[in-house]
Amino acid sequence: MYSRRFFQTKVGQAAAASILAMVAFVALTTQMQATPAFAATMHCETVELA
Repeated sequence: MYSRRFFQTKVGQAAAASILAMVAFVALTTQMQATPAFAATMHCETVELA
């Protein structure tokens, strides 16, 4: 594991900020759910590749 001294360096602070950002992103995205009605209203074109 990392020591407390590592997180006092600039690289350690950047690593901590990155970890916090990933945790926040996961926490926010797990709360978002597309409802079936929203998915049905999305207009997407399908393209067949030969």
